[in-house]
Amino acid sequence: MLLAVAMAVVAVAVAVAMAIPALRHRLFRSALRRAGRRYRRRLEALDSDVRLRQERRLRRLLGTGTGTDTGTGTAGGWEEFQERHPLGQPCRDEAPGVPVAPLRPWALLPGCWDTDPRLQGSLLYLDALGAAFPRALARRGTALLHWSPGCRRAPAAWPLPSLYCAPAAAAALPSRAAALRVQLLFALRQRALHVLEAGLAAELHDALLTLRAEWPRLAQELELGRLSPQPGLPEGVRDQLQALLTPAVARAAQLRAECARGFEGIALRLWPRLEVVVVRTMYGAERLYCDSLLQAECQGLPFYCPFYQAAGALLGVNLWPAEPVPRFVLCPDWAFCEFLPCLASKEPRTVLLDELWEGREYGLVVTAQPGEYRCCTGEVLKVTGFHKQCPVVEPVRRESQTLSVRGESIPEEQFCQSLCRTLTVWPGARLVDYICVESSLLGDSSGPCAPHYEVFMELQGLRDLSEGQRYKLDQCLQEDFPIYKSFRFKGSIGPLRLHLVRPRTFPRLREALGSPVPMPRVLREEQLLQLIQGAVIS
Repeated sequence: MLLAVAMAVVAVAVAVAMAIPALRHRLFRSALRRAGRRYRRRLEALDSDVRLRQERRLRRLLGTGTGTDTGTGTAGGWEEFQERHPLGQPCRDEAPGVPVAPLRPWALLPGCWDTDPRLQGSLLYLDALGAAFPRALARRGTALLHWSPGCRRAPAAWPLPSLYCAPAAAAALPSRAAALRVQLLFALRQRALHVLEAGLAAELHDALLTLRAEWPRLAQELELGRLSPQPGLPEGVRDQLQALLTPAVARAAQLRAECARGFEGIALRLWPRLEVVVVRTMYGAERLYCDSLLQAECQGLPFYCPFYQAAGALLGVNLWPAEPVPRFVLCPDWAFCEFLPCLASKEPRTVLLDELWEGREYGLVVTAQPGEYRCCTGEVLKVTGFHKQCPVVEPVRRESQTLSVRGESIPEEQFCQSLCRTLTVWPGARLVDYICVESSLLGDSSGPCAPHYEVFMELQGLRDLSEGQRYKLDQCLQEDFPIYKSFRFKGSIGPLRLHLVRPRTFPRLREALGSPVPMPRVLREEQLLQLIQGAVIS
């Protein structure tokens, strides 16, 4: 009798201990969502406050407090700010590597998070995601696939770390390939996932490439509950991660069975409760990877891009998770933004957040960090409407990724369209990845010919191309860009050269970039050029 009572007491104690983390998760999730709804209501209540909020943000960045002077945010007025800080200062692609401290409950008080864009953005994200996909905020229901050496960028839901099924240490490994592989293994252990989250679409793409290539070994690790030694995984960290693993024999059998059937729709077959894929960047260069995933591994799943970031700053949020095309509300409290009208005169005047016109395109100028003023980001945005008084925008192109050897200026997205049109006449070919190089970077290795483009591609379905097939891309470019055609006719631009590279070259290139940034489509670094040239097979 006493033994039965003792066992019952132990069982109750174990149940309470197990329930405490789940209860803590539910309580904190509820508090975060309430804070997110409160900030969203405040954002939607803006009327003529948009200009005022921008002025306040600029004053904070300039270190002049939150006074009530009637200029445009500085003591001497907007004109003085323009004169003191001319356009064109260098612009960082990434925010500094500042670790995110654990969130304390009192940080949710409005006065504590009013000036923290990262917290405001995450609160809006959690509220929007939870409203569109009610089960998406389940405890340990999100798999994070993101490499963040030095804590460069926190996960989208960093205030609620109990969402994630993998330990934070996995993302901070020195090797990108090792980090994504370890995170994938922890994700495979959880059948009841609701969300796949990646910092970049390329990271999810590369993690699922690892699944294609290494699923027998991954299944064995699941079955044994053992993490194999691998390059880029320090022994001490491996031991820490190993302590969190236990044998999962049934899950290993499921993985073997599903992978043996092929990889189309593999995400929903491995994780049948998945609701959404969250990627923090899916426009521009990352669109190629999204399209590839939607056609193969992630068939049937919606993609949600929650944030718009530029110059290392958070600028906007996507409040519509269920819509296929991402659009972002620019939040006036997060950075001071100016806009250069794309069809303006040679010396255009920047306009401010409350002066934008629907349907027009603008170059983005940002003041987001103290000491870094009026940075030209190279991003072009299109205003698609307004959410209350805040502009709603779609990213159009990255001007830094424009091909030009004679001033012909071919934007990356239009070059990609010409490339995809070329693929339709290469039977059986599927584009995996590509990058372009202007011949000026090649130096003497480009030969004595006129300036030209060189394109490095990875294809599936074709192992080689004839000279006629290679010339087809140059022909498509001439048809799509009359200026390029005229330069080719004059001989001032030479014929495009096309190279095929071996499989898995581009994941190695992304690791060599050294930080999780969107894939460049125009290569401008000699060290990376040597890497891609060393992978040419045809």
